[in-house]
Amino acid sequence: MIAKGVTLRGLEVFEALASSGSVAQTAKMTGLSQPAVSQQLSKLEDALATGLIEHNRRPMRLTPAGHSFLTRAKSALAELRLAHTELTVMDLAHLKALSIGLIDDFDNDLTPRLATILADSLTGCKFKLITAPSHEISKAIEDKSLHMAISANTGTMMDGVLEYPIVRDPFILVVPKGTVSSTAAAMAELSKIPFIRYDQDQLISRQIEAHLKRQKLDFPHRFEVGSHLALIAMVARGIGWTVTTPLGYMRAERFHNEVEALPLPFKPFSREITLYASADWAGDVPNDVAQTMRRLVQRHIIDPALDQLPWLAGELRILDA
Repeated sequence: MIAKGVTLRGLEVFEALASSGSVAQTAKMTGLSQPAVSQQLSKLEDALATGLIEHNRRPMRLTPAGHSFLTRAKSALAELRLAHTELTVMDLAHLKALSIGLIDDFDNDLTPRLATILADSLTGCKFKLITAPSHEISKAIEDKSLHMAISANTGTMMDGVLEYPIVRDPFILVVPKGTVSSTAAAMAELSKIPFIRYDQDQLISRQIEAHLKRQKLDFPHRFEVGSHLALIAMVARGIGWTVTTPLGYMRAERFHNEVEALPLPFKPFSREITLYASADWAGDVPNDVAQTMRRLVQRHIIDPALDQLPWLAGELRILDA
């Protein structure tokens, strides 16, 4: 029997605190106040009759018991989140047709999961799912050739299109391992190797270039690559460095041992991933698809990313409608 006082909220707070090492960051991640975070953790430790966190360390660290309990807690929370996602998927049996586009950032894991979840809810419905870069997905929803689309937000309102925010995806620096000795020295050290850009036709490239221009930063134009994986592969080979986002970085797991992901050495900025839906589809269906996607992103991208890069806590996060 589960000890009295062990609550789902307490487990979520403990998981977030283990990732961030900070009560303040945990408060941002969970939407609670700092006193409420401390109270939830205290109740959990009392219920388990053991200390989970070394409270006198900054950043906070797990005790040996905390490490052991975290493994089990994360597994339990992951199963609960998956069950919640599957149970709360909308009833799409009444639909005659559904076409949806997703950015290729999600190809590795999330797109197959979302496709399966949607297909399980569709009976007698013509279903179409495509993946493409954000600029192509956005054009397709604007042209009404898709009913819904999940892509990076262009920052421009489209007539007859509703927006459902999904995730805030901050830009980060990715460099060959050992290239940067400190944040303060980063700009000087990066000047010794090339900047690897995204293909200029891609929305992410235009967003990065616009920000660099605002910061009055100018790097020689030598490499231009249209693939997340190819981009990170070139960084892993020591060819150069790049600016990407956690969504792109997490797709390139095979190269993580050869690269380092770091905060930007200049003014931070971010993009927003949004579900777009034709105004004709206003109502439960797009809202439910967006909520399902938020849960999938949290479990399969944000949680693993924060385990690797705890400094992203509060920056890489789900956006509620």
